[in-house]
Amino acid sequence: MKKALVTGVTGQDGSYLAELLLAKGYEVTGVVRRSSSVTTSRVAHLADDLRLVDGDLLDAGSMTDIIEAVQPDEVYNLAAQSFVGTSWSQPILTAEITALGALRMLEALHRLNPEARFYQASSSEMFGKVQEVPQKENTPFYPRSPYGVAKLYGHWITVNYRESYDMFACSGILFNHESPRRGLEFVTRKITHGVARIAAGLDSTLALGNLDAKRDWGFAGDYVEAMWLMMQTDEARDYVIATGETHSVGEFCERAFARVGLDWREYVVIDPRFLRPAEVDLLVGDPTKAREELGWQPKMSFGELVDTMVDADVEEVARLSR
Repeated sequence: MKKALVTGVTGQDGSYLAELLLAKGYEVTGVVRRSSSVTTSRVAHLADDLRLVDGDLLDAGSMTDIIEAVQPDEVYNLAAQSFVGTSWSQPILTAEITALGALRMLEALHRLNPEARFYQASSSEMFGKVQEVPQKENTPFYPRSPYGVAKLYGHWITVNYRESYDMFACSGILFNHESPRRGLEFVTRKITHGVARIAAGLDSTLALGNLDAKRDWGFAGDYVEAMWLMMQTDEARDYVIATGETHSVGEFCERAFARVGLDWREYVVIDPRFLRPAEVDLLVGDPTKAREELGWQPKMSFGELVDTMVDADVEEVARLSR
């Protein structure tokens, strides 16, 4: 039985990845940062099979202790301060967790378990002010937020440890991936949850920022499969994981409101508070390498993704309103 260690296991990606690994027969240990409130709702249904341990990417000692105790075959580093908006108000914390957290994990593995395979969750936000369209593995990076800069450090330190110590260390440069498990602070879930509340008569407007920003949106459940596939190859490589399609925030709104029979233009208002100091206008990935080398391709379409998220939020709002 293979042993996998997953940081960020209580997040969107971590919960889907834990499901996938358990289904494949892995023994899965998830790292959970201690908190005064319960944060394990996304993995509650896995409680009988998933082992949770306390740890924090801010604390190198806890990471070392966990690596030594678990002796994992595969390590998936998904933990991060992952909200771009928050990275502007908390840039130092973002750097400590998202950038140096990856280094702490790599250093612990290098010293204690160098044979383990390591996956780093890189991000399309590293491309930022894009230098070419679509973005590929060799497209120059130009991050436009503290989050993007922090992710870029995590990406390059992974490359550095791979080349310096001959470790199996790979990065998935994942473009935006969503699901009903997405946090409410992210624009896609903010939209679908807002649609559900408006449809239920609980709200009358939805405040958003830049409606013209374009993203390459896929389903998180599809993307964690790509993470696993990267870890099964003979040689560690980095891959862009994306759909190859781009849609604006406005298009997302249109599809989401249409799902409940409403015209989005009657409810969406622009709030300057949600405009970023430096905007990323267009992200669209080229997943050719992943398709050809990993045999991976997304299964859920953009329309299906939006509909799935709206339906889940409509059901959730109705449940809470009972």
